[in-house]
Amino acid sequence: MPNLEPLYQAFRQIGEDPGLILTPDTAHVVAYGHEVLSQQSISGVRIESHADAKGVHARIVVEEGRIITQPVHLCFGLFERFGVQNVDLDVMLEADAHATFWSHCLFMFPDQARHAMDARIELGPGARLMYNEVHYHGLSGGIEVVPRAKVKVGERAHYRADFSLVQGLVGKLDVDYDVEVGADASAELTSKVYGHGADRIDICERVHLNGAGARGLVKSRVAVEDEARAHIVGATYGNAAGVRGHVDCLEIVRGNAVASAVPEVKVTHPQAKVTHEAAIGAVDERQLEALMARGLDPDEAVDRIILGMLG
Repeated sequence: MPNLEPLYQAFRQIGEDPGLILTPDTAHVVAYGHEVLSQQSISGVRIESHADAKGVHARIVVEEGRIITQPVHLCFGLFERFGVQNVDLDVMLEADAHATFWSHCLFMFPDQARHAMDARIELGPGARLMYNEVHYHGLSGGIEVVPRAKVKVGERAHYRADFSLVQGLVGKLDVDYDVEVGADASAELTSKVYGHGADRIDICERVHLNGAGARGLVKSRVAVEDEARAHIVGATYGNAAGVRGHVDCLEIVRGNAVASAVPEVKVTHPQAKVTHEAAIGAVDERQLEALMARGLDPDEAVDRIILGMLG
């Protein structure tokens, strides 16, 4: 029997009930470091995974026309003081398949660790995927997170990805996602990160609207304080007739932190339209005054505004 107790303890620490996640009717992969502890396929979801010296390798296929009501859970983590975890992930949703994935990345315990993911995700025609990646870190500040993803969204398909790292010190984060969107398909990328201390945050997300009528949104919400640094690049390319894309970046800065945003838009077809907006600065004064009028001190009010933005 695999020892899942460290995972259960980690879930309890973040307020989640592991009994509601790894149920008999839920497809999942659980890996500590470079060891696969548990995997489970269900009807409509085929999972193959293994581990070797190079890392964890997993392939997940959601079969054609299947609508998976229970989320597919990917649980990755390190529970020693020092470690490395490399994840090689292939995800395929066949035509008209629908699924939600939850990727739980648990790094509350290491002092120094590196987690790298190299993902390839493909959606067939009419497929729909909601991919949630949530990171939980401790207070060491010694975690390096390096996720990479190449995504292909087929005709009439819909891809939505939410990345969240708002608990604990970020450490060093380097995100690079590249998404190609087909005809009458859509892609939405949202990232939410809260940096403290000496955290370093680099996010680069690109959406290529290659098919006629494609839609794309790149949205980032980042807050940094103390000596943290953040550099955000959101890019959308309109390459076909009737495509619409938008880049939306909002960053809040406190203390000695530094933030920068680069919204990149490019159009190569006369009937394409891509827009962008970026805002960097302090919290909204009207929101701050409203919360202080209700009895919160300035620091509490700012925290409440930031957590609401990242919620």
